[in-house]
Amino acid sequence: MSSGRLSLERLNPLTTLTAAAAVAVITTAAGNRLFSAAVFAGLLLLAARQARAASILGSSAAILLPFWTALLLMHGLFFPEGRVVLLEFGPAAVTREGLLFALDAGLRTGVFVLAFLLFSFTVRVPELVAVLSARGMPPRLGFAAASALTLLPAAGERLRRIRAAQEARGLVVGRSLPSRLLAARLQAVPLVLSLVHESGERAQALDARGFSAPGPRSALLAVRDSFRQRTARLLLIASAVAAVAGRVVFALTGGPQ
Repeated sequence: MSSGRLSLERLNPLTTLTAAAAVAVITTAAGNRLFSAAVFAGLLLLAARQARAASILGSSAAILLPFWTALLLMHGLFFPEGRVVLLEFGPAAVTREGLLFALDAGLRTGVFVLAFLLFSFTVRVPELVAVLSARGMPPRLGFAAASALTLLPAAGERLRRIRAAQEARGLVVGRSLPSRLLAARLQAVPLVLSLVHESGERAQALDARGFSAPGPRSALLAVRDSFRQRTARLLLIASAVAAVAGRVVFALTGGPQ
């Protein structure tokens, strides 16, 4: 556990899960570039204070950099509503509107990815299973959801092993964007298949240990919670609902988008 004052591992899993979902919903509903940038910067600072900061930031970069590159190419060069042309490359043109659209979408996606990576890298799986089971979720389903979260942090290392194996068999990854995109597609397929296979093995292990059996259950793990955290969760949920409601009202009345 991190010894930093902002360690998320100290919180109840429901608190970090609610916070991640609320931040993603509020940022999406706000649709404001400056607000998204501020939230993203705050999440980066928070990630840097965690015990697994390098893994969180590295995984975020691995997910977001290809996505941001694709956004820049699609909307920065071929935005149909672009009017202010900054640069021209034959049939392609860099427009101010396209760059701003790519920036908006990139920031919102960055907030979503970083918020949930923070949750997945800091949550304690046994505590999450206990909390979900205590609130009525079937133990097998709760453990499956928690198990999926444990697979996500390991996906980066597994992807590196897949790439090393493919390069050993002759895969050459060039510096050009098409070459990197092709390599990413070739590596994504075995990564997804391996994660699905491991999830199936874990499901069989759960069945063997009676997780699918009916009947009452006793929790052997007491998960820490507090009045402050319960209050914070309610406020986060209320804020997310208010943000969505405000967005709907603005859309119906023709207000700010």
